[in-house]
Amino acid sequence: MSHRIWPAAVVAVIALTGVALAPASAADPGVANGRIAFGTRANGSFNIDTVMPDGSDLKAVTSGAGFHLCPDYTPDGRQIVFCANTSGAFELWTIKQNGGKPTQLTHFGAFAIFPDVSPDGSKIAFNGWIGEPANDQVFVVDAASGEGLVQLTSCPAALPDCFSSYPVWSPDGHRILYIHGDGFDADDNPVNEQIYVANADGSQGHPITTGPAPKDQVADWSPDGTKIVFTNGYFGSEGIWTINPDGSGARQLTGCTASDPSPCPTGDDWGSSWSPDGRKIVFLRDLTNLGIADRQVTVMNVDGTGAHSISTPGLHAVPAWQPRGVALGG
Repeated sequence: MSHRIWPAAVVAVIALTGVALAPASAADPGVANGRIAFGTRANGSFNIDTVMPDGSDLKAVTSGAGFHLCPDYTPDGRQIVFCANTSGAFELWTIKQNGGKPTQLTHFGAFAIFPDVSPDGSKIAFNGWIGEPANDQVFVVDAASGEGLVQLTSCPAALPDCFSSYPVWSPDGHRILYIHGDGFDADDNPVNEQIYVANADGSQGHPITTGPAPKDQVADWSPDGTKIVFTNGYFGSEGIWTINPDGSGARQLTGCTASDPSPCPTGDDWGSSWSPDGRKIVFLRDLTNLGIADRQVTVMNVDGTGAHSISTPGLHAVPAWQPRGVALGG
């Protein structure tokens, strides 16, 4: 995972930069766009809020001291899986989508973050570390019990400091994408950070992006599985891009280009998630690199047009979109 987000002084960095969360689940003809969940910083803590897609009807889901982050909706939209350090270490938790019955799911006593629920609801992929070395890898656990831990990624002997972060299941559950880097340079910048796609069991992982610019926080599949949205660029000029799962057809949607000034005058764009109906993308427009303490939850069309903020001013963590069907009451 990028050192920009999770160094040893994790709490201090969260306070400055926020964190991402796992993207929305696969779409269905009967699924519409529900609420949008994201973290909000207040009184030294982060808690999860939700709003309607137009920014109305703000509601708190979690409360209290500590860091409640990384929300991801279950495929039926009824629950949120998230990460929190309220028990000491960062663990995975579940809560009803309206905020009822928070329950700690994992008990590793280590570092478990960025959960993503499989399309059939049976498994949860996440990243973090359970033992040494303390560099991010991708794991899977049983969604009901938080047990049955399986590690999907690891580092080759030649790259002992590699990391793999932000796992996301494909809509059909057959593949998984994640962000992989070979390590960090002397300035703690990620080395060769790319979007990877692998089989659901972690086999045959391979990069689908190229180039020296980091691909950081976070990628997501389109609901039909034909596109991947991701962040591309150096800090100060990050933008939202899309690409085909085979690595072809890369297209920039937001952000500055190499010929524009840095930092980008429109801020850094990162933390993308596709809407369940496939027509919108939600992400963070981060103005902190411009000296403005504002990180806006932003919605746009999938072609990059119509970007607009749906959040109040402040520091927010990256959003996830709730699938909401007829059975949930719209």
